[in-house]
Order: sequence, then structure tokens, then C-alpha cells
Amino acid sequence: MAPRSAAAKSTDRFERKREAILDAATQILNRKGIKGLTLGDTAAAVDLSTTSVTYYFKRKDDLAAACITRGIETLHDIADLATRSGTPAERLHNFLTRYLDTLARVTAGKAAPLPIISELRALTSPRREEVATAYGRLFRKARQIFDHPDLIWMSRGRRTARTRIVLEQVFWGGAWLSKYDPEDYPRIRDRMVDILLHGIATERDEWAPAGIDMDQLAARDGPELARETFLLAATRLINLRGYRGASVDKISAELNVTKGSFYHHNEAKDDLVVACFERSFEVMTRAQRMAMELPGSQWDKVSACAAALAEFQLSDHGPLLRTSALTALPEQMRKVMVEHSNRVSDRFASMISDGIAEASLRPVDPFIAAQMLNATLNACAELGYLVPDVRPKAAASVFVRPLLMGIFER
Repeated sequence: MAPRSAAAKSTDRFERKREAILDAATQILNRKGIKGLTLGDTAAAVDLSTTSVTYYFKRKDDLAAACITRGIETLHDIADLATRSGTPAERLHNFLTRYLDTLARVTAGKAAPLPIISELRALTSPRREEVATAYGRLFRKARQIFDHPDLIWMSRGRRTARTRIVLEQVFWGGAWLSKYDPEDYPRIRDRMVDILLHGIATERDEWAPAGIDMDQLAARDGPELARETFLLAATRLINLRGYRGASVDKISAELNVTKGSFYHHNEAKDDLVVACFERSFEVMTRAQRMAMELPGSQWDKVSACAAALAEFQLSDHGPLLRTSALTALPEQMRKVMVEHSNRVSDRFASMISDGIAEASLRPVDPFIAAQMLNATLNACAELGYLVPDVRPKAAASVFVRPLLMGIFER
């Protein structure tokens, strides 16, 4: 065999160092978000100077975009291999198997860490558009899970919504899968697949969620209404542009107030994000309490709560703040907000557990089911973008019913 050329060896060194930089940057990105990612911290993590890192990535956005794109390409490859299976159920099983296998390899240091994909919103042009194009390829590939003669009845809009449900389980998985050892992943996969295929409803349950008044979920009058209006405008802008893209100037312009007025009500933008999260958790907790007061079985209560929150996301009172904004907060603030989020999930888990005990819900893993429901409700904020003609009243049928009753069911 002929010896490798000096140019080839140089290319190998370049690629190894580039991958090491991306590995370190991805770990920082996942902890601190794009706001907290710096070229200097990345350089220190791989024992390089900042100047050396700029040889590979001139700007922070270039580095962040490369991290996110690499992660998207990994998920695209997973989806590509998974969709070569036969039935939709086999494809879904294969997709989650390969994803969890990749996570296990990441934990063992045998694969590159996966980034938080939602951070792409915080990128600036043209990197944001470039990464969004890569995400579009991933989405279209994952949607092939539903391309099958048995699912010919499923409209394009419903396939799109259900693809988003599946992908959100992967994106949100990083928030709770760390509770488990990789050796447990096959069991977790089986439980996730079971919930996706069959939902949590029993064969006797019907989809007829009781209505919950949207006006009762939101602040209605006085100072509370003024605060609600302020936080809603900020929430919409942060969901659309990410923490970094929702500048104080843009938030103030959206509310038609001066920057001075903004800082009169908020000491810093971090405080505003926390207030938006607290509003979202208040709405979700209120919906849970109202649902628990309804007559009927736990199925009636869980489905009513989930349906109300899905409708709220698309109503004039919505949306709720996407959990992707968590990474922008300082670690201590983020920890407190995660604890609030966990309380919402734990309450769903308790409702599901009660339903299993009374036999109105299937015997599923309550914790996993609650996390999957939370992820779906979080992603519902994007339903208007994914299915532009969907009405708020139809949101639950399009986006929540598939998780609760089976993702391949009519």
C-alpha cells in the first residue's frame, strides 16, 4: 500500500481538530445556549487559543450553526435508515432504536454529542436560514415514516403534525432521558413506542373532550390583564425569534412602549423570560386543576386538559413559551424553571397513574407518558405554522389525539 501523502495527513488533522472543537462547543451550547457560547470558552475546552478556533470558525454564529447542522445531519441519517423498514410501526421502532443507540454511544464517548436543535432560532442570517434548510430535509425524511398505503387516508397536514409529534419526543428526550442509564434505553424505547402506537386510552374510550373556557385559563381584568398582554407579546416574539432574536428594542416595539418603560417593569431580559415561563406554567397548572374538577374518569380529565391546552396555544390568548428558551437563562434560573416544568409533568403523571388504577387508561409508564404529553403540548405552539389552516378548536384533534389514542389511528 502506497504511503499517504502529506496533504491527506494534514486534512485528517484538520478534520480531527474541527470535530473536537464542535464536540466542545456542542456541550457548551447545550448548557448555556447560543447566548452563553463563546469562542474563548470553546478554545479553552480543547486547549487551543481563540485565534486557533477562528481559523476553523470565524464567528460564534458560524460555530453554533456547524454544531446544530451536524446534529441535524445525524438525525437525518437515523431517519433515512429507519424509513427503509417495512411498515410505519417498524419504521417508528427503528427510528427510536437508532436514536437511543446514538445517545448511548454519546454517553460512552463513542459518538459526537447531539445539540439542542431548537437553538437554531437564535442564529442570525444567513446561518439561521442555512440551518433551517437542513432541518427541513430532516423533517421531510422523518415524514416518510407515514408514507405507506395503509395510511393513504392521512392528509398531508395530519402527516406533518404527527411527524412533529415524533420529532419532538426526540428533541425533548434530552431533558429527561438523563435520569436513566443507557442500559435501560431498550426498555424505555419499548414504552415510548407502545405509547406512540396505542396511546394511553383504552379501547372503550372515545375522543370527546369536555370544553374548558379559554377565558378562564388567561388573566381577564385589571393589572393582571395588563401583565398578561405584556407577557403574551414577549412570548410570541421569543418563540418566533429565540431569546437572542427577541431584543429589548423589538419587544418594546411590539408592545408600543419605550425601552425605559420596559426596564421599569423588568430589571433585565432574563427576568422577562422567567416571567413568561411562570405565566405558561400558571396556565398549564390552572388547566390541570380545572380538568381534575370535571366529572367523569381520568381519561375524561386528561383528554379535556390536553385538548384545552392545545386550543389555548392557537387561541388569541396563546401561545405558551417554548421550552427552548430555557437554555438562554443563567443556570440557577434555568434550574428553578425546570423544577416548575417537572411539577407540571409530575401532575400529568399522577393523573395518568390514577387512570391506570381505575382502568380508564391503559397500563403505560406514567412518567414517560407525562413527558411525552408535555413535549407534544410544547410543540403545539408551532401547529399554526405546520398546518396553516388549522382552527384553534381543531388543534387538539390534529395534534393531541394522535398521542393519546395512537399516532397511526384515524
